Amino acid sequence: MKKALVTICLSALCMLMVSMSHAQVTTPAPSPWSKTEQMVGLTKVTVEYSRPSMKGRSIFGGLVPYDKAWRTGANSATKITFDKDVQVGGNDVKAGSYAVITKPGMDSWKVMFYPYAGGSWGSYLSSDVEPVTVTGETASMGDIKVESFEISFNDLTNDGANLYMFWDNTAVWVPIAVHTDKEVMASIDKTMAGPSAGDYYGAANYLAAKGEDLEKALKWMNKSIDMGNKRFWTLRAKSLLQAKMGDKAGAVETAKESLEMAKEAGNDDYIKMNTESIKEWSM
Repeated sequence: MKKALVTICLSALCMLMVSMSHAQVTTPAPSPWSKTEQMVGLTKVTVEYSRPSMKGRSIFGGLVPYDKAWRTGANSATKITFDKDVQVGGNDVKAGSYAVITKPGMDSWKVMFYPYAGGSWGSYLSSDVEPVTVTGETASMGDIKVESFEISFNDLTNDGANLYMFWDNTAVWVPIAVHTDKEVMASIDKTMAGPSAGDYYGAANYLAAKGEDLEKALKWMNKSIDMGNKRFWTLRAKSLLQAKMGDKAGAVETAKESLEMAKEAGNDDYIKMNTESIKEWSM
């Protein structure tokens, strides 16, 4: 009995030791991984990076030396992916993934894009992409300090955006331009071989927003309406287009039609907008 009890105890002890040998303690990363995605026009831009924190340290010129290559974050190099060809700081960059290596300076930063290949960030020593030099602005941050390194997008338009990097009291941005107009016009040309009322409406609105080919935009808007797309929002868009072309009398008449249809639909927003526009264009 004693021998059997000893055997059982030894077996239990062995199982406990095996279990302990495989146990792992999970702790949070000092510099958490982050991912941000942004549609810029029709181009998706994705940034993957780690976010170190100040923790009372002096950052630029201290923890991050001036004029030395930096991984632009922590751990592995920051990775940026463009799903279409773009321009960065005026330089052509093909679709694909790139490691973002920077050289922060007191008055300017050099921002370099290397074809992403994984591995150590220090292995990125050459690139076919021309480095982009941008200015690091600190005055606009004032006394504001960003504790954790952050990358984000702002100043968004159909044609581009600025990629911002914030840390401590430094804000740096890189201009990214996309080829939205070329893509949209190619899509319009292809679609107009057999367009629907919605296609005419969408194409007309795009040209109107650009302020180009307004005669063609009005022609397409009328075509959309003639094909059965006579709605208060369509007439509203047409009235704005007419006003932009200088035909305020025509714009007023179209806005009145839109107003009546908006009243029937009970849409207060369009009632308000049309009423204000009719008053403005009638002066």
